[in-house]
Amino acid sequence: MNNIGVRVVDVVVIGAGQAGLSSAYHLRRAGLESGRDFVVLDHSPRPGGAWQFRWPSLTYGKVHGMHALPGMELTGADDSRPSAEVIGKYFATYERTFDLRVRRPVDVSAVREGADGRLLVETSQGVWSARALINATGTWDRPFWPRYPGQETFRGRQLHTANYPGPREFAGQRVVVVGGGTSGVQHLMEIAGVAAETTWVTRRPPVFRDGPFGEDQGRAAVALVDERVRRGLPPQSVVSVTGLPVTEAVARARAEGVLDRLPMFDRITPNGVAWADGRTVDADVILWATGFRAVTDHLAPLKLRERGGGIRVEGTRATRDERIHLVGYGPSASTIGANRAGRAAVRGIMRLLEQPRTARMAVEALGVEALAVEAAPVGG
Repeated sequence: MNNIGVRVVDVVVIGAGQAGLSSAYHLRRAGLESGRDFVVLDHSPRPGGAWQFRWPSLTYGKVHGMHALPGMELTGADDSRPSAEVIGKYFATYERTFDLRVRRPVDVSAVREGADGRLLVETSQGVWSARALINATGTWDRPFWPRYPGQETFRGRQLHTANYPGPREFAGQRVVVVGGGTSGVQHLMEIAGVAAETTWVTRRPPVFRDGPFGEDQGRAAVALVDERVRRGLPPQSVVSVTGLPVTEAVARARAEGVLDRLPMFDRITPNGVAWADGRTVDADVILWATGFRAVTDHLAPLKLRERGGGIRVEGTRATRDERIHLVGYGPSASTIGANRAGRAAVRGIMRLLEQPRTARMAVEALGVEALAVEAAPVGG
């Protein structure tokens, strides 16, 4: 950590993806000035959030459920261009348009309790002191790798969605794709066109969703995820409870047998994977499309985690600490959910920031010395 003096702001926003930028936009709308009243810290090298790391073959036209940031639509995008390029450019324009002044690359190592009820945010570029914090770190930096017996003996290549390079590298190879989510299906359909052989393996039978997905279904899906975080359990993705949409490409792949699924294997062998019933599949590559987990380790000093393994959240506010809001976590992990959560988090934070001023006005009205109120902990 650099030896820079502690910088004082009202709010620190960690992360400049959809959730972080939405939150920053609403902070500006609430009258706070970027760089003076709040700061946005992002560890990525350039604008675009996790989108900038997506594989080149994921063109903008293939993106499922990208929702515009508040206050500025994404218009005129070329569906044939890589999503990383299109959305990265859009985010960069958004940051400039609303003067959000994102600091990058900045790595946040820990958030600790400071003096006078403030939070200390320790980073690779010094320490910020804040009265409130919006955590919008997403999941991309914490890919989930399941562990199976024999995994270390596999002679082929293992990689995760986070490092998926596109289909060309799998030409002529035997590939096992593990995972029943949208990414696993997209990878499988791409790879099947060039690979010698593909095998799809999932822990649960995949659920394909035919027909439209309306607001009622969306609310029901979000409610299931919300229930978990309210109980202090690690959140599931919203997609995990909505099912897989049957697009024309998916329908074609199902008809061709590309999406014929096998149950999860029991062990990994030097040459592939094996099941308890004696079935084996030889493989050159195992691609783990097994999802991601929320990036919250830097919040560990605040002891927010529940026994169930997650952080209990009411709306966006951590129930153990009203100064902490998690946006893009659990039910707000979708792009439209992140927009709404950013607005909700800022509303809560603005109420918190108003507390000392309201108390000071009441004391002054009674003719009592206001300095004692200035020294009182925020939210106390």
